[in-house]
Amino acid sequence: MPKNKKQQVTAVPERRGELLATAAEVFAAQGYNATTVRRIADEAGMLAGSLYYHFDSKESMLDEILSTFLTELWEGYDAVLAAGLGPRETIEALVTESFREIDRHRAAVAIYQKESRHLIELPRFGYLADSQRKFEQAWLGTLERGVEAKAFRADLDVRLTYRFVRDTVWVAASWYRPGGQHSPEEIARQYLSMVLDGIAVRE
Repeated sequence: MPKNKKQQVTAVPERRGELLATAAEVFAAQGYNATTVRRIADEAGMLAGSLYYHFDSKESMLDEILSTFLTELWEGYDAVLAAGLGPRETIEALVTESFREIDRHRAAVAIYQKESRHLIELPRFGYLADSQRKFEQAWLGTLERGVEAKAFRADLDVRLTYRFVRDTVWVAASWYRPGGQHSPEEIARQYLSMVLDGIAVRE
């Protein structure tokens, strides 16, 4: 009896994770507003009422999907920013970490891109605005530091460059699939080769 009880306790978090993964894929494909709890339950192979055993609403599911993604993203970013790297190396590490997060949370990234603009208006998702500001500061600060250190061109428009790199990297969530031909690190190297050859100071 204790063994069965233990298995039941550990099965709940595992099932919860599976349901969140299913919900993330549905939200990413259908859009948050167009997705119903019944649709998520259907995709998960369960009754809609049973889904409420794990979550009180689809908003709670979305909150957990996005907050988990952003928590992991900032754990990686903060480690990079605290490492004392040069500006070029920091950009390389941030891009690589971004692709790793796309690999881990592709659906969450797609949801974030599609939904964050209007979700920010909701009190529950106010942390999205804080994350966006922190994200911008990290990238702009690194690019500005690179210009000052003469690692990047003096005529570089740092804000335009930030937007270009940001959009170029994160749009990959629309086509990237985990387990594909290229690893996140390999894709990052290709992207960095194209980006940095255009902004690094030429010898």
